[in-house]
Amino acid sequence: MLPLSLRTLATRTLLLLVIASAVSCSSLPPEDGIRVVSAEKRIDLTGPIVKVFLTLKVENTPTASEASRVLLAFTPTEVQHLSIVKATRAEGKRKKKAFVPLSIEASELATTAPDAPRLYSVLLSTPLKPGDATTLEVLYMLTHSLEPFPAEISQSESQLVYYRDSAVLLSPYYVLEQVTYIKMPSNRIESFTRVDPTTRAGSEVKYGTYNNQMPNSYLPILVHYENNRPFAVVEELVRKVEISHWGNIQITEQYKLKHGGARHKGVFSRLEYQSRPSVSGASSFKNLLVRLPPRVHSVYYRDEIGNISSSHLRTDSHKSELEIEPRYPLFGGWHCTFTIGYGLPLQDFVFESVDGRRYINLTFGCPLLDTVVDDLTVKVVLPEGSKNPQPVVPFVTEKHLETSYSYLDVVGRTTVVLKKKNVVGEHNVPFQVYYEFNPIFMLAEPLMLISAVLLFFVAFIAYLHMDLSIRKSS
Repeated sequence: MLPLSLRTLATRTLLLLVIASAVSCSSLPPEDGIRVVSAEKRIDLTGPIVKVFLTLKVENTPTASEASRVLLAFTPTEVQHLSIVKATRAEGKRKKKAFVPLSIEASELATTAPDAPRLYSVLLSTPLKPGDATTLEVLYMLTHSLEPFPAEISQSESQLVYYRDSAVLLSPYYVLEQVTYIKMPSNRIESFTRVDPTTRAGSEVKYGTYNNQMPNSYLPILVHYENNRPFAVVEELVRKVEISHWGNIQITEQYKLKHGGARHKGVFSRLEYQSRPSVSGASSFKNLLVRLPPRVHSVYYRDEIGNISSSHLRTDSHKSELEIEPRYPLFGGWHCTFTIGYGLPLQDFVFESVDGRRYINLTFGCPLLDTVVDDLTVKVVLPEGSKNPQPVVPFVTEKHLETSYSYLDVVGRTTVVLKKKNVVGEHNVPFQVYYEFNPIFMLAEPLMLISAVLLFFVAFIAYLHMDLSIRKSS
């Protein structure tokens, strides 16, 4: 039996979702010609990030024209927390089957109602002819979608969260058959909404199979379960990449980290935390793993107090892993700030293109594993004298240029600034920054140093040959 507060919360939440879905779904424009033959929705709730896998078999009716896109629908709340959407299309049969990546863009079929679902278009590589069918694999991730309940817990309590969604697929198409699976990290499931047919097997809840669902159908559900995975949230990350054509790349990363789970209440006991590690602070975390490029050198880990010695670096020819420990374990609502820096060999990451331009090839995103970055800023500081920078990022980012100054700079260094919000591990993909650079500018700083030394010696010699004594006039 659910507690009264939980039953009240669940009732209010479901009522709001039913009202919102009734208003929004009525304004969702249907798509002619396409229908979903079968839909399988798998929701992974085992971590702090919600991962949803969709397998859609869509068919174009024989009387329709060729279809060049398939629409996906998301509620306004999902769009606010939507981090990434990826889609592939199955081509070929059996052993020769291959999954071709597809482009996704926000659909121009926008609805006017403020609470209406938002549509995204999956652009098909080849149009779907009338009477043909194809299979799409869709992955999307939602951040900050697991809400702790209760919102505050003591050091010895487990963390409980709730998640809300729909038992059926929200879609502008007619769906012939569909099923939804929800996977939890453990068997401790406090409660879940039942929409017949609903079955539970261990840590997994199955909704369906549902047949012949009308377009824009929505059946709200609420799941309340235990999730003690660390909710590591990087509120702000600034990555500064400085390129020197004298053979080195210096990277500095400044983190503002917090635990985004249920807030800690009461007094923290270090004795209890160390003597009962499996029970005390089950949802806290005291170490993090940082995935760095291979062949890193001069690695440091420090905060505003100074160097933090509790770190371990493991390197090989393929990757480098840095295990770090904050000065204290992080419980819900606690914060910490720190800086990680390291150097990379220039020849491994800066190359020359066929048109004579230079470009740097690095990984976008956050090196910390299993984290969400609310606000990411990447600054690529090019060598002095670089011109016409052009960043190439495989997704939408905010871009602008600024000028940075370092030692012995005269005109400053062109800096490419890339910003993105709501970043997850799927954003850790290569990106490039192209720029034009004349090697003659490499002589600027050595010539300045040589000139300064020569001027010093000339001034010193002139001083030695000057007679500054005061004599009486004859």
